[in-house]
Amino acid sequence: MPRTSRPAPAALSDRELRTLDAHWRAANYLTVSQIYLLDNPLLREPLLPEHIKPRLLGHWGTSPGLNLVHTHLNRAVKQRDLDAICIWGPGHGGPAVLANSWLEGSYTDTYPDITRDADGMAKLFRQFSFPGGVPSHVAPETPGSIHEGGELGYSLAHAYGAALDNPGLLVTCVIGDGEAETGPLAASWHGNKFLDPVHDGAVLPVLHLNGYKIANPTVLARLPESELDSLLRGYGHEPLYVTGEDPMTVHQAMAAALDSALEKIEAIQRAAREGDATARPAWPMIVLRTPKGWTGPAEVDGLPVEGTWRAHQVPLDQVRDNPAHLAQLEAWLRSYRPEELFDGHGRPIEQVLACVPEGQRRLGANPHANGGLLLRELPLPRLERYAVPVDKPGATLHEPTRVLGDLLAQVMADTAERRDFRLVGPDETASNRLQAVYDATGKSWQADVLPTDEHLAHDGRVMEILSEHTCQGWLEGYLLTGRHGLFSCYEAFVHIVDSMVNQHIKWLRTTRRIPWRAPIASLNYLLTSHVWRQDHNGFSHQDPGFVDHVLNKSPEAVRVYFPPDANTLLAVADHVLRSRDYVNVVVAGKQPCFDWLGLDEARVHCARGAGIWPWAGTDDGSREPDVVLACAGDVPTQEVIAAAGLLRLHLPDLAVRVVNVVDLARLMPAEEHPHGMPDAEFDALFTRDKPVIFAYHGYPWLIHRLAYRRTVHPHLHVRGYKESGTTTTPFDMVVRNDLDRYRLVMDVIDRTPGLAVRAAAVRQQMADQRTRHHDWIREHGTDLPEIADWHWNA
Repeated sequence: MPRTSRPAPAALSDRELRTLDAHWRAANYLTVSQIYLLDNPLLREPLLPEHIKPRLLGHWGTSPGLNLVHTHLNRAVKQRDLDAICIWGPGHGGPAVLANSWLEGSYTDTYPDITRDADGMAKLFRQFSFPGGVPSHVAPETPGSIHEGGELGYSLAHAYGAALDNPGLLVTCVIGDGEAETGPLAASWHGNKFLDPVHDGAVLPVLHLNGYKIANPTVLARLPESELDSLLRGYGHEPLYVTGEDPMTVHQAMAAALDSALEKIEAIQRAAREGDATARPAWPMIVLRTPKGWTGPAEVDGLPVEGTWRAHQVPLDQVRDNPAHLAQLEAWLRSYRPEELFDGHGRPIEQVLACVPEGQRRLGANPHANGGLLLRELPLPRLERYAVPVDKPGATLHEPTRVLGDLLAQVMADTAERRDFRLVGPDETASNRLQAVYDATGKSWQADVLPTDEHLAHDGRVMEILSEHTCQGWLEGYLLTGRHGLFSCYEAFVHIVDSMVNQHIKWLRTTRRIPWRAPIASLNYLLTSHVWRQDHNGFSHQDPGFVDHVLNKSPEAVRVYFPPDANTLLAVADHVLRSRDYVNVVVAGKQPCFDWLGLDEARVHCARGAGIWPWAGTDDGSREPDVVLACAGDVPTQEVIAAAGLLRLHLPDLAVRVVNVVDLARLMPAEEHPHGMPDAEFDALFTRDKPVIFAYHGYPWLIHRLAYRRTVHPHLHVRGYKESGTTTTPFDMVVRNDLDRYRLVMDVIDRTPGLAVRAAAVRQQMADQRTRHHDWIREHGTDLPEIADWHWNA
């Protein structure tokens, strides 16, 4: 760690310098105290073991740097009247952000019992990382936060998402040097190639190099400065450097760097908005290099701490049992001179608060960080304009996502002025048949444009980058600041964001229990180019397991839909785009798909979530069916309908019920999911003891897991994807996984009591068809004519 500060012009007067340093010392004192103290918040008596928490949890190492950034942002926001929020990438530095929100008063505004005095200070300390209190990380409970600090790597993508379509907003993003080693963060540097200085706000990255992670040095902190500078300039930034360990010198350098960065941002935006700029600008950023655990213990038990990895979490970990540690902690706390910072009642003195903005300009009170307060209803057009006509089931075909694309294009057009809807995806908008949106807006792009390019636009609201992590982060930041959006992705590769969606679901679940957090628009996934129609790309593109992952999460926050045709996709899309505080996963095909339901029928069916299709079966309601054919997903639905047709032809006396499931959570008990069916309703739909042959889009064991408590479960047989894929024909994909119509008929014969003997010839015929299929595709390279030309004809 370099120990010298680069000379900087004096940006601060002596009075300003003393003011900022007082605020910073107060924030540091409050930060350390949250980690350690149960009582004696102002050290009005000697520190005793009983004043110390029994379990010491928290992260000190990054916190003094976060306090420095917060202190200097306060000054800039107040002097320049900025509309600003900050993303705290090293979110494990939660006590620092809590300390600053308490100092500025936003914490007391949010939690009135945590008053800005000695009693409130004691409560602030006690609740931190304590049972019944608040987490150690920056979390939904933290005023001013839109970023869960538990997992690193997403801060910069969130920052860019927040800045999109917020032309007056400054989003500062503190990036830890450990976080900077993650893949998601590395890709996020390219967000500046998509930021429109006319219609979007500004992102100011602050790369905080304190040198160490939990136990190792960090990569960027050990680069020669020339190499680091080349890297950051190569990313398209103009870096400004602040380096040192002497607080007064660093304050001056930080103030100068921040003023310079804000002036550059203002110049970039002014030139673009006045029409004087065409080239992509080099946006400023700050590289802040200070010691890890700055101002903390230099040594503990003879080992160096400040400026090393040992400062990462709790530098003194035996305070209750080791008198030397206790004495060292007291000396550390008193080094901030709390008696100069808080009055006799424990309130921050005027000098400490002199740099703090007022009202909604405070970082903890900005409404952009509680985006539901700013959210407006999305103008969704009437579905009748886009619905496909269905005179009879299975007579026509449409590409469901292409139909949806027309609706999304209208949404884009209707939000052109208000600019609060974005479509994100990893280079797949046209591939997923949503290209109609380009009639209303282009693809966001600030880099060079060649004559061969199409649909690129500085002000475009379609976001495409070949990083699912970045797409997810952009959309999360956009939604959390009060806007709407949709993430379109190939089904197999959405798994890349498994961990990110975990964090967002946890955020939503937590905010539902926080009264002051206003609901935000749902995070909506459209998963297409799915497993059953990736026959051309092969095994690498075949994985339907994202829904398994999502349905493991908090039931109150997740929904999964399998619309089987174009009109049901419209109905589901209308629903999810209107919803709040959910993660909605919609799985729908982009290839030609049979139209089964008219719009009115589709709306009713989607509202039910699961229902009988009487026209497809031979169950007339006069008696219980002999067998239930159930399906979820577009290809499984087609195979079930085809199987029902074969049974109608070959076994006309068999009472077959066809059940289609759109909302997968309907299979769960009502006690486990808000959409779950009561047992009586489930039994009426699926029966209590008849064989149920269920053709499912994904891995079959998910259906067993969802329905394992149902009475009919011993009679439930599920067919789905079982990791048998390759480059082959569309129908061969279902045959390989035993999901085809012939196998389903064989399953009915095998599992319906009394049918095996009398239908043996039919079963043999079905098996022969599978053999014939096998031979045909290897000779002709296409599916059998009766498969390729099939349509429903009852």
